[in-house]
Amino acid sequence: MIAMELQKAQSGIRGLDDVTDGGLPRGRATLICGGPGSGKTLLATTFVAKGASEFDEPGVLMTFEEHGDEIAAEVASLGIDLDALVRQKKLVIDCVRIERAEIEETGEYDLEGLFVRLGHAIDSIGAKRIALDTIESLFSGLSNESILRAEIRRLFRWLKDKGVTAVVTGERGQAGQLTRQGLEEYISDAVILLDHRVQDQISTRRLRVVKYRGSHHGTNEYPFLIDREGVAVLPVTTLRLQHTPPGGFLSSGIPGLDAMLGGQGYAAGSTVLISGGAGSGKTSIAAHAADAACRRGEACLVFLFEESGAQLARHMGSIGMDLDRWVSQGLLRIHAERPSRYGLEAHLAYMQRALEAHKPKLVIIDPVTDLITCSTQSDVHSMLTRMIDYLKTAEVTAIMTSLSEAADDADVATSGTSVSSLLDGWISLSWQRLGDERRRTVSVIKARGIAHSPRLHEFRMTGDGVQVLEGAPRPATSVMEATS
Repeated sequence: MIAMELQKAQSGIRGLDDVTDGGLPRGRATLICGGPGSGKTLLATTFVAKGASEFDEPGVLMTFEEHGDEIAAEVASLGIDLDALVRQKKLVIDCVRIERAEIEETGEYDLEGLFVRLGHAIDSIGAKRIALDTIESLFSGLSNESILRAEIRRLFRWLKDKGVTAVVTGERGQAGQLTRQGLEEYISDAVILLDHRVQDQISTRRLRVVKYRGSHHGTNEYPFLIDREGVAVLPVTTLRLQHTPPGGFLSSGIPGLDAMLGGQGYAAGSTVLISGGAGSGKTSIAAHAADAACRRGEACLVFLFEESGAQLARHMGSIGMDLDRWVSQGLLRIHAERPSRYGLEAHLAYMQRALEAHKPKLVIIDPVTDLITCSTQSDVHSMLTRMIDYLKTAEVTAIMTSLSEAADDADVATSGTSVSSLLDGWISLSWQRLGDERRRTVSVIKARGIAHSPRLHEFRMTGDGVQVLEGAPRPATSVMEATS
């Protein structure tokens, strides 16, 4: 017997189709439930609007709470033009007001009037998708539980018989129930639970596919974002280790460091960690790679969490780099934000969108350790896993800096902030004391696929940039050298 594959309707919502393995069940009903402000209405509206605008599937949006003009105004800020879809006869918006005082409960109460109205809307444009928002408002006038439950079942059966792909929103219930009636989640073919929580004054939205009949789907909680570009779900467990490295190398911009890395620099498409204590030179070494990329005519993107772009340019100017000219030429873009301004999911989404807009060959994140201030180390690890996977898929070389609490090389094993195992290369910077002098040193802890130097090398900051010297630190031979 050949198993029939479940037909699915693409949601058009970034990441949601990954989590649901292709989209929502076509010709069936999906329940979207959650508390106030969790994003139910927006998700349902986006599903219908995307179907009409991107997949040639006209839709009906029937609301029992808000007026159509209100919803259109709310989603317009996200780039969704419902009015245009209505004019193009790709969308019908119908606002149904149900007043409790106007309902006389009898044993003959049913939804025939609603079915006629909904059926007319479907037939008028040949609708393939429907969104009903929210089911509690539809049944607010019913207190007879047996009638209520019978009518809910009848509604879901009617939707399935019409062959439309439906999304129905519902408020979160009490005592562990997903919905107030505790029935909708059982008769729906798929259930998506939305949650909006605040921890340590940072808000986070989460999405979970509670059930999906007849289909494989992601079962974890996934962060999702609502911003001016709409809804984006950021799955982590859907990632697959199927990256194909582009081949070739990118110079670090420092000849001595390139020599330590097999003579050619960083492997293209790899991710490299530069760790070290405060003032050890992490940002300077990373900036050299950005300068070298721009000199080759390649786009570069820098994310800063501790200083502004103007500060970075000024500081790098003291060692011979003119980053402002690359910015003015459009080759270099610098995004500077405090980590605490957004949650991790927002940072990840904004970074991905900046990557898509600029299409860089090299990305620098300085420093990744600052992200811990807005979440736990475990969450940061999860976020960076998604970011690294995205970068590798896009064949982008990435350099991440990490602040180490270690004062010297003795504690190098703990200076990677738990992300070193995810990365292809690890360069450790440290201070070495020679009498009354302190010298900077660099060593390559690992460089996958590169025959790298195992030696500890001294390096210095000069007016012409970072210079890596041959061999271990040595005492200064003159006052000028000791102060260079």
